[in-house]
Amino acid sequence: MKGKHYGGHVTEQVVLLDDGGCPIGVADKATVHGASTPLHLAFSCYGFDGAGRLLVTRRARHKVTFPGVRTNTCCGHPAPGEAVADAVRRRLADELGVGAVDLRLVLPDFAYRAAAGGVEENELCPVYVCTLVGEPHARPDEVESVEWWSWEAFLAAATAGELSPWAQLQAPLLDARRDDWNMR
Repeated sequence: MKGKHYGGHVTEQVVLLDDGGCPIGVADKATVHGASTPLHLAFSCYGFDGAGRLLVTRRARHKVTFPGVRTNTCCGHPAPGEAVADAVRRRLADELGVGAVDLRLVLPDFAYRAAAGGVEENELCPVYVCTLVGEPHARPDEVESVEWWSWEAFLAAATAGELSPWAQLQAPLLDARRDDWNMR
């Protein structure tokens, strides 16, 4: 991962964007999320098993943004100069210990703003789907728990408001394009 080195510690950086989605700089991830967060590049990934079940995660309770919330398989931020698809694979491996095959970009222009607990997300967040390889082993500092859900159960939870704000917005958009990505 690219970032600034401080005494052996690497600080994760995010790519800042203008209103048109063009990169305009970088910022330390730890400082960018606050009450008024600048637009930056992120991603969401929906990972399925061979039976078509979605791996749903619950975010660790100490996370700054949306702690303890159930959401899609994996989210993150590409490092400066890192291809988004490479960042997806990196985060799946780092957070969950799994690989990805048949990684597909389904919603390239998805963007959202959401706030909770005084912290705002403001992201251009391309959405990917894939088939996961390996058994998930969640890193507890990132993911509290994982569960395999049917797509229908995930849609119902999104409709009921039981998921992260981005997953609630992404689920119906993904469902409308299901013929383009169905992982069964």
